[in-house]
Amino acid sequence: MMKKMSIPTSKASLVLFLCQIISALDVPLDSKLLEELSQPPTITQQSPKDYIVDPRENIVIQCEAKGKPPPSFSWTRNGTHFDIDKDAQVTMKPNSGTLVVNIMNGGKAEAYEGVYQCTARNERGAAISNNIVIRPSRSPLWTKEKLEPNHVREGDSLVLHCRPPVGLPPPIIFWMDNAFQRLPQSERVSQGLNGDLYFANVQPEDTREDYICYARFNHTQTIQQKQPISVKVFSMDSLNDTIAANLSDTDIYGAKPVTERPPVLLTPTGSTSTKVELRGNVLLLECIAAGLPTPVIRWIKEGGELPANRTFFENFKKTLKIIDVSEADSGNYKCIARNTLGSVHHVISVTVKAAPYWITAPRNLVLSPGEDGTLICRANGNPKPSISWLANGVPIAIAPEDPSRKVDGDTIIFSHVQERSSAVYQCNASNEYGYLLANAFVNVLAEPPRILTPANKLYQVIADSPALLDCAYFGSPKPEIEWFKGVKGSILRGNEYVFHDNGTLEIPVAQKDSAGTYTCVARNELGKIQNEVQLEIKDPTMIIKQPEYKVIQRYGQVSFECIIKHDSTLLPTVIWLKDNDELPDDERFLVGKDNLTIMNVTDKDDGTYTCIVNTTLDSVSASAVLTVVAAPPTPAIIYARPNPPFDLELTGQLERSIELSWIPGDENNSPITNFVIEYEDALHEPGVWHYQTEVSGTQTTAQLKLSPYVNYSFRVIAVNKIGRSQPSEPSEQYLTKSASPDENPANVQGIGSEPDNLVITWEPLKGFQSNGPGLQYKVSWRQKDVDDEWTSVIVANVSKYIVSGTPTFVPYEVKVQALNDLGYAPEPSEVIGHSGEDLPMVAPGNVQVHVINSTLAKVHWDPVPLKTVRGHLQGYKVYYWKVQSLSRRSRRHVEKKILTFRGNKTFGMLPGLEPYSSYKLNVRVVNGKGEGPASPDKVFKTPEGVPSSPSFLKITNPTLDSLTLEWGSPTHPNGVLTSYTLKFQPINNTHELGPLVEIRIPANESSLILKNLNYSTRYKFYFNAQTSVGSGSQITEEAVTIMDEAGILRPAVGVGKGYSEILFATSPVMHTVRPTFYKVQPLYPRIRNVTTAAAETYANISWEYEGPDHANFYVEYGVAGSKEDWKKEIVNGSRSFFVLKGLTPGTAYKVRVGAEGLSGFRSSEDVFETGPAMASRQVDIATQGWFIGLMCAVALLILILLIVCFIRRNKGGKYPVKEKEDAHADPEIQPMKEDDGTFGEYSDAEDHKPLKKGSRTPSDRTVKKEDSDDSLVDYGEGVNGQFNEDGSFIGQYSGKKEKEPAEGNESSEAPSPVNAMNSFV
Repeated sequence: MMKKMSIPTSKASLVLFLCQIISALDVPLDSKLLEELSQPPTITQQSPKDYIVDPRENIVIQCEAKGKPPPSFSWTRNGTHFDIDKDAQVTMKPNSGTLVVNIMNGGKAEAYEGVYQCTARNERGAAISNNIVIRPSRSPLWTKEKLEPNHVREGDSLVLHCRPPVGLPPPIIFWMDNAFQRLPQSERVSQGLNGDLYFANVQPEDTREDYICYARFNHTQTIQQKQPISVKVFSMDSLNDTIAANLSDTDIYGAKPVTERPPVLLTPTGSTSTKVELRGNVLLLECIAAGLPTPVIRWIKEGGELPANRTFFENFKKTLKIIDVSEADSGNYKCIARNTLGSVHHVISVTVKAAPYWITAPRNLVLSPGEDGTLICRANGNPKPSISWLANGVPIAIAPEDPSRKVDGDTIIFSHVQERSSAVYQCNASNEYGYLLANAFVNVLAEPPRILTPANKLYQVIADSPALLDCAYFGSPKPEIEWFKGVKGSILRGNEYVFHDNGTLEIPVAQKDSAGTYTCVARNELGKIQNEVQLEIKDPTMIIKQPEYKVIQRYGQVSFECIIKHDSTLLPTVIWLKDNDELPDDERFLVGKDNLTIMNVTDKDDGTYTCIVNTTLDSVSASAVLTVVAAPPTPAIIYARPNPPFDLELTGQLERSIELSWIPGDENNSPITNFVIEYEDALHEPGVWHYQTEVSGTQTTAQLKLSPYVNYSFRVIAVNKIGRSQPSEPSEQYLTKSASPDENPANVQGIGSEPDNLVITWEPLKGFQSNGPGLQYKVSWRQKDVDDEWTSVIVANVSKYIVSGTPTFVPYEVKVQALNDLGYAPEPSEVIGHSGEDLPMVAPGNVQVHVINSTLAKVHWDPVPLKTVRGHLQGYKVYYWKVQSLSRRSRRHVEKKILTFRGNKTFGMLPGLEPYSSYKLNVRVVNGKGEGPASPDKVFKTPEGVPSSPSFLKITNPTLDSLTLEWGSPTHPNGVLTSYTLKFQPINNTHELGPLVEIRIPANESSLILKNLNYSTRYKFYFNAQTSVGSGSQITEEAVTIMDEAGILRPAVGVGKGYSEILFATSPVMHTVRPTFYKVQPLYPRIRNVTTAAAETYANISWEYEGPDHANFYVEYGVAGSKEDWKKEIVNGSRSFFVLKGLTPGTAYKVRVGAEGLSGFRSSEDVFETGPAMASRQVDIATQGWFIGLMCAVALLILILLIVCFIRRNKGGKYPVKEKEDAHADPEIQPMKEDDGTFGEYSDAEDHKPLKKGSRTPSDRTVKKEDSDDSLVDYGEGVNGQFNEDGSFIGQYSGKKEKEPAEGNESSEAPSPVNAMNSFV
């Protein structure tokens, strides 16, 4: 049964309608406003197109609609008006169009067969429902027939025909025996799609007299039974014995032994056949063969591969099942039956047609007078469907003319609409396999402005924070909004205010003078309205005395302060936290007005304490750390820094060295590890001490190197594990003699600061490096690669010299030499510098953009000539910015992004782009001076990507068997949403997951009602959105249906509830729901749902593939976080899994899957971790030598004991075990008692009689005993049991009969088999 959407008739329905408008008119979701706006009718609920009803129950034909004013309803039957008032059996529900046909009070369902259509009408138009075909279900009795026993020779094939009665809908067929047990099936014996039972070859064990075919009719909850079929198999041995008993010894006799036979097809017959299936349905192809040995079936598709992930084999591979078929599945499918003697094949030519399905369904249109709009209706199918339009339920060709309307094939164009243009239009797309009907209204509204924000609303904000003043409005045409401050203030303008499209006024930084009354004015051509709001500015909350770091000894007391200042009109609350959590529930913690005190501190009180101050408008906090230490032990050895050395003495004075000696101070219980020697230059840097050297703690002298022209003083510092001593007293001074400099300045550079100069800089020598008085520098330069002489100048003790008048960016050779009164330093080395840079002259040319994917693009450009750079080429800058989103068609504030590519690169990657967007970029060359001119703007667009997860998934309205799902569209659609996918599965009490059901939902839907779920069951839902690229990330939710208080399992399929329903009980097959939901085929291949199951040294990788068939996949993997190349393993194309072996235990790996032949096409990365390596492996005790020997010894002792017992028994001796056996019979051979629910012996022939004709079971699940001799009730004596879901019978059998219980008394025994059969299949 096909399923459809149901929309509740509430204000939420109008909200949904307003969300679907495609014009510029925006209607706020205000409940009061929504109740006042006029709206044409919209069908919200209707019965399915093909509606099969239970002939014993009332017929409910649903038709619900919404609109303003509320619509009236009328019906047609078989194309003519259906006058409900003239039929006493038919009533219409109040405020609804739903019809109820009273069958249970004398009506006949057959009298109401026909085609029904509902019309909902108000002053703005008329909407119509689908054509609803009403047919009562039928479950006829089996035709009387005399069945002859089947006598079959062993090894021959056999077909037992079921030929069930034709019912509506067709029955479900299964075979059982007299004991209500399902007949076992295998590759040799199996049931065909037509219900017949096929034997590839019969065996002696197939002999039995109770092959019974059952037909279950779901709608009427009844089961019909065929007469038992008898099969007698004659084996060759028994046949030879019979012949031998009737012939003389001289006769030649003997039947042929069982001979093997090559395969032959029992069904289908011939070598070829054809089959037509509809798009989206399940394709079932069947081949059943006979032969000995039993043939094996194999399926192939000629000229292609069977579709991956949609192909399943059933009935021991005799049935090929392909779900969700499409036109691409058309072709020739060959089944091959093979055994050791040969093979046979059959080719089935499959053609996939398609009933109409939507490409673009028309959507409701809300316009203002004078606006333009379009209704688009596009559908596809095979053959191509025809499109026809209706207006208010009348063909548009004969509908009243509307000058604003023009029909152009599948599009209606509206120009300069007026209020009289409001109407409901119907689009009908049909071909020979079905039709689609969609209602879409055009609602023209002319409304004066309304302000929805409450009058005199008070806004309070903290000073220096943003203030947002709302002015929610509505009007048609769209009103203009203006803001004023004060009663007679001027209109607000300027950069200090931000005016939002929804009417909100934003003050980015609200000050004290921003407080006051603000007036919002909304006006359009139909009127004007205004509203006032109040703004108050509050002082911020501050902590003026924050808690401070504390160190406290164990068992002491500590206090933290938190003194605050706040606005006098705000009421603050103070909360204390410990390590970002609540304070311990301990009376030692005392919280005061502005402090926290901790009594009797323990080690567990160590941590961070936070004071949080909250008001209704702001929040501030401050933290401090508490460190708990142990009390100092007494007595204790005192360890301290050493005392300073003393008595320093200088000896052995030379021009470049001297010897220093000293006496160490007290080490204070910690040995001295080393001495540090420092010096002071009283001539150049008096009072500044510098590091000289350090020596071992065992030395008391040191040989020191000296520099010329320095007035030295020395001091010594002792060091131990506790720390450094105070410095010693300085030694006497020692002045070394002057000398010419030993070195030249370091870090010489030549860099121009302007285009016409060269700035030569260097690092001056330090005082003691001058080696004498009169320190100066000789600066020299000349242009490189030009035959020119050096230009030199001597400057004072500075660090820079500027050469003017140089050409722009020319290389120079530069050197700086030190000199003093005693002479020059050695000849300096030359460095290369450049004169000043200027901005680049030209922009990069030939800028090209290659879009790699939805978030990445590659930009190329030609390099600029180096002469035009006029400086050091530092690289290129790419400026790029998003112009607009292609999905939302809305512009926003342009935020330019800049990427810099160092060096002389001519290409670069632009990451982090937003999918399905339009971008611009330009390229500029960069030198040390700055950027050159920009290249012309280049426009490029990113393709669609996968969407983000839906913004929310909410599950409400749980009932016994249904849940309502509501969701929000993705925050980032990253393209045009094509559909949603909902997957769900039950969860039992042990958290095991049941069968997974998948439903594809159109992208324009935002809610769904799931019915026929199991009562009191938890379900897990997985929900995601799709674009043409693929599926986005999913959002999950769980919900529980409510408990059935009556304790009775409700029927799996309901009737007359207006919804199509799906059975979710035990079948693991995915259910595809039509016609409301559609599966959208991907535009290009994709690999998704890559999953891993890892062990210690291997991992099983599986995936799902959608797209054209490919010969091979490959799996790439490597260690996560490693820069090593990916390792690659080739996988056969027919498989969707692969085992990676030889992995390292306890290691994280990355993995991805790709398809051979598709460049760059592979899945996203997945990360998994192998199990840890086991320290030792568990040894199987059964393989140990000592255990085997022990067991052999025990067995030998038992054997000896048995021999001794046997000898004593033969001698007539008795032993205690024998005496006990004589005294007590074996309870296992005694008949089982009836009252304990176990099986007894079968001695009564009546307990074996077969089932007779089936009975009907009404919807209250009781059994009516009828006079038919085929009734299953006749089998009720002596049998108490019930059927499992798979049709097997579980029950109790009695060896004798008991009297029926007195009328009116309820039996505590299990229900009869007829009742139990209601849950079959």
